Amino acid sequence: MSVLVTGGAGYIGGHMVLALLDAGESVVVLDDLSTGFRWAVPERATLIVGDFGDAALVDQIIAERQIDAIAHFAAKIVVPESVADPLAYYLNNTSKARNLLECAVRHKIKHFIFSSTAAVYGEPDANPVFENVPLAPINPYGRSKLMVEWMLQDVARAHDLKFLILRYFNVAGADPKGRLGQSGANATHLIKVAVQTALGQRKGLEVFGSDYPTPDGSCVRDYIHVTDLVAAHLLALNYLREGGESLICNCGYGRGLSVFEVIDAVKRVSGVDFNVRISDRRPGDPAALVAGADRIKAKLGWTPQHDNLAEIVQQALDWERRLHNRAIGESI
Repeated sequence: MSVLVTGGAGYIGGHMVLALLDAGESVVVLDDLSTGFRWAVPERATLIVGDFGDAALVDQIIAERQIDAIAHFAAKIVVPESVADPLAYYLNNTSKARNLLECAVRHKIKHFIFSSTAAVYGEPDANPVFENVPLAPINPYGRSKLMVEWMLQDVARAHDLKFLILRYFNVAGADPKGRLGQSGANATHLIKVAVQTALGQRKGLEVFGSDYPTPDGSCVRDYIHVTDLVAAHLLALNYLREGGESLICNCGYGRGLSVFEVIDAVKRVSGVDFNVRISDRRPGDPAALVAGADRIKAKLGWTPQHDNLAEIVQQALDWERRLHNRAIGESI
């Protein structure tokens, strides 16, 4: 049997592919390569270039590749972009996910892992935020993901399908073995942008808002190492295969770091003091989001191994250098 990984040529999905292969699983990747990379998919995995919303293609893959579980990572993820173009997010993140779910039901797939987001919480009244608080996303990205959560819950009630919804907080870092990291040219993730600035690939770093109701005025987030995140996905897959009931879990460390604290860490680890500009707040950004991570530890037995900001930053730096060397090699 095989696991279908949508978005498996991208950042988090690509790390999931590596983890599955390391665990001896057979993996099929479905990715349209709009933000992913063909080279990011190891030869041991099967890469099919296509749209996860293409029901005919997904039907064919499930039927021909003996798929028994789906790990769904493919999505648009840029909050300001979702505010500017909400219909694109409802099409890609919600409507196409509905097609994927229909295929899963049609082929009697029993295990479905969904990459959701802390954005479903909006502006929580208190942090850390736990899975049972009221959900009130403040941007189309969060709403588009929450709609998929609702669909999964309804589908699971109607059919023999169990799900594990993982609500990501801020994912960062790179594979400790140096095989993969954040590779998109136009990434908006703070640590990647800061690392690129430290390496001279950007002229400076822009901080969006310094007047939030936080200790230093900048946004506070819970940064989780991508390797710890995909470890949670492997535990989720095993949990479902062993007969576990459908479950929603936060993925974070339960510790908030401000934008300025992260910037200071990048400067310290890199040894570079780069330019920082303060700009206006971006639409759709909550002041603080920190995970309540009790449930994932209790239910899945998840124990983080990389809860260290300096480690996350160092691996992000190392990966950015590899990317730069790769680009030079390809241009020769």
